[in-house]
Amino acid sequence: MNRGISALLPRLAGVCFALVALAGCAHAATSRVDRDIADRLRTHIEVLAADDFEGREPGTEGEAQTLRYLGRQWFDIGLVSGTNDPGNEWFAPVELVAREPAGSTVQFFRRGRPLFVDPSEVMVLTSGRRALVRDAPLLFVGRAEDLDFTRTELAGRVAVLLDGDIEGGERQNALLKQGAAGVLTVLDGERTLEQVEARRRRSGYALADDSLGGDLEGFVTGEAMTSLLRGSKYTLAGLEKMSREPGFSPIAFELTASLEATTRETTIRTHNLIGKIPGRRPDAGAVLFVAHWDHFGVCGEETAEDRICNGAIDNASGVAALTEVARQLTKGRQPDRDIYFLATTAEELGLLGAHAFAENPPLPLESIVAAFNIDSIALAPAHTPVAIVGRGMTGLDSEIERVARREKVKVVPGDEANEYVKRQDGWALLQHDVPTVMVTTSYGEIDRMRRFFDGDYHRPSDDLSHPLELGGAVEDVRMLVALGRWFADVRRVPKPPSTPAN
Repeated sequence: MNRGISALLPRLAGVCFALVALAGCAHAATSRVDRDIADRLRTHIEVLAADDFEGREPGTEGEAQTLRYLGRQWFDIGLVSGTNDPGNEWFAPVELVAREPAGSTVQFFRRGRPLFVDPSEVMVLTSGRRALVRDAPLLFVGRAEDLDFTRTELAGRVAVLLDGDIEGGERQNALLKQGAAGVLTVLDGERTLEQVEARRRRSGYALADDSLGGDLEGFVTGEAMTSLLRGSKYTLAGLEKMSREPGFSPIAFELTASLEATTRETTIRTHNLIGKIPGRRPDAGAVLFVAHWDHFGVCGEETAEDRICNGAIDNASGVAALTEVARQLTKGRQPDRDIYFLATTAEELGLLGAHAFAENPPLPLESIVAAFNIDSIALAPAHTPVAIVGRGMTGLDSEIERVARREKVKVVPGDEANEYVKRQDGWALLQHDVPTVMVTTSYGEIDRMRRFFDGDYHRPSDDLSHPLELGGAVEDVRMLVALGRWFADVRRVPKPPSTPAN
């Protein structure tokens, strides 16, 4: 062996040993950081999902406890108020109106003569304080699928719609938007009026500034509709058959209706919590992280042993992660862009806190380069790939995948997770043209999320009685921190990524 090489071998061995030791130390340091993140996530979730917080319902003592805890955490981390409003530091007021059905009156007529319908067979509702139509003609529209009306065709008429157990209200809302004076849904499937009433009798919520009202939505049993059609040339079964035929056109009945619905209103005063890390170049825009702090409060049946909907996963886990993302991002070099942290109220009531933020923002919405929502993340184990909820709806995807490659994180291809995009605050922000996605392991294996939605979701069993799975949550925090640093860096992202063409 060459004498020079022989002399070099001990040195090389020493260098190799040092490199191995260094790699081992780096791995140990990463593991320690991950354990610290997991411990803090667990602590936040255990506090926020405790029975003492009574399910974090907006406008209750549970809200006050939640915001006191989060506000103290954010202040101690080193965030500053992000409301940009000296009169309301940290806590941005959001005023809600709860509307509960109060009165329902329905009268039917054939050629001016009143027809009897048992009041227990029909119900009419409105989202406003009071809505009324008098002697409006009934227009049968079948299932209103693939039908396009002009405002003239529907104006002043009540559209009669077959139910077919199609829930969701999209068809009814579309008919109202196209000019119908009201919509009367015939329960011709398995759904009963009692089931609809049990669901719709709950309070509906809106931002206090929203101008709601004027819409009338009614439901009538198949038996009652059969009675109303008696003596005419139509039967309910015959109409159902006609509605399925190619070229079906709406049918004007020789029937009219007078409908009136009223509601009771309650005002709820609640808050969004907004903090930020000031950037060196706030003129270059901002990055936004979002998670909702609210849940349903005491929501179990009165006879149930456990009545509190604690929302441990939905969304104590998300707001815990939001806090830990903030903690990590306060470390190291000051970012170029401002980084905002938003804990929203009333997500469970219709994404209302996110809408309130967008309608009265503390910064120009067009300056937000990227927004990341965090919701229900304590589900997946470590090493689960991440999914992008909102894939293809913003210009963020390619940059997210670039960061994922740097972080050695696998991203699920395809847009299957978009099945749930409308069920989270990111959807509200997207409606205001804020590029928003969720990047999370929870949707990395979609069947796991589906099992959660079919199981503990929105039930008292989403509590601390289950072991918390934080492996994926820790990795979500690390990925979100990397995304925050990437999008806050004007060298990496000099301008907002372009949005895909529709």
